[in-house]
Amino acid sequence: MRILAVNVNTTKSMTTGIVEEARRAAGPGTEVVGLTPSFGAPSVESSFESYLAAVAVMDRVVTYEEPYDAVIQAGFGEHGREGLQELLDVPVIDITEAAAHTAMMLGRAFSIVTTLDRAVPQIEDRLRVAGLLELCASVRAADVEVLALESDPSTAVDAIEAQASLAIAHDRAEVIVLGCGGMAGLSEAIRQRTGAPVVDGVAAAVKLAESLVQLGLTTSKLRTYARPRPKAITGWPLSRTRGTSRSAGPISDVFAACATGGGRVALPPP
Repeated sequence: MRILAVNVNTTKSMTTGIVEEARRAAGPGTEVVGLTPSFGAPSVESSFESYLAAVAVMDRVVTYEEPYDAVIQAGFGEHGREGLQELLDVPVIDITEAAAHTAMMLGRAFSIVTTLDRAVPQIEDRLRVAGLLELCASVRAADVEVLALESDPSTAVDAIEAQASLAIAHDRAEVIVLGCGGMAGLSEAIRQRTGAPVVDGVAAAVKLAESLVQLGLTTSKLRTYARPRPKAITGWPLSRTRGTSRSAGPISDVFAACATGGGRVALPPP
């Protein structure tokens, strides 16, 4: 089984950290391949950067030319999962929803600790869309920039632990969820300090992806996530058309060109 773990930002070292955490969680026989978008921001910390990341992630996946069995979108609260589900014939797991679903099985209420306060409404919206917000006790911000998770990990862990402890003491949270893909690998440190179960979204997504593949299940194409209708998409995919004079063809032609080598891109009907 091969799972693609797609970072939402362009920081390759963060992709490496995501892949390392995914591989620790993966079972025997599961290969994890990390992908970094070819364009976008070095960290995703706003709606503008999130929507840009959604396009960049779809672009990176449809231009991956080897076979794969599932895709993990490794951005917490970010946009784009629905687009991937329309395009692909394999399971697509968003780490936000994977973490929340896992946390719900471990306690009555969970709290999420994320990076910056401006990310809180976006995460709440993502949970609301997924029908998971009701069981979320709180979404707290550690006031740590995403890139600081790598540049100053000790300070970041202290800040995350402080908010996790407040969530347990004041919000009555029973489970803590790490609210950023860049926090991959920090769950054990936070668990030791708080005594609460701590869910890492990347690890949870890997196990859910493995389960869906083993069960032979994937996204329904009957209605909401049906394949895009055939039409001309100008300049798509971006990473292969930038700097060229390539004209846009039907969307099915573009996807077919990207699917060489066995990639599981869903082709619309002719």
